[in-house]
Amino acid sequence: MKVIIPSPLLSYTNQQKEVDAAGTTVADVLADLNRSFPGIRFRMIDEQDAIRPHMKIFVNGEQVFALTTSLNSTDEVHILQALSGG
Repeated sequence: MKVIIPSPLLSYTNQQKEVDAAGTTVADVLADLNRSFPGIRFRMIDEQDAIRPHMKIFVNGEQVFALTTSLNSTDEVHILQALSGG
């Protein structure tokens, strides 16, 4: 399935804004991404296996909150990263 990568993580994907990944859950897709692009999962998922607060994951335009969310091969996953500063 198609996964859209946010600008702050493009260094992991060799500047590819759109990549393909496989899986039947959000967790599976992130694991597949990590196989192709080592280290990217840790930027999105914390040590307690939860989505980091500054990361947002959308499937077909709807935000998901659980890594166990089921996916279909035709789904589109968008990863967004909030930027902050002062």
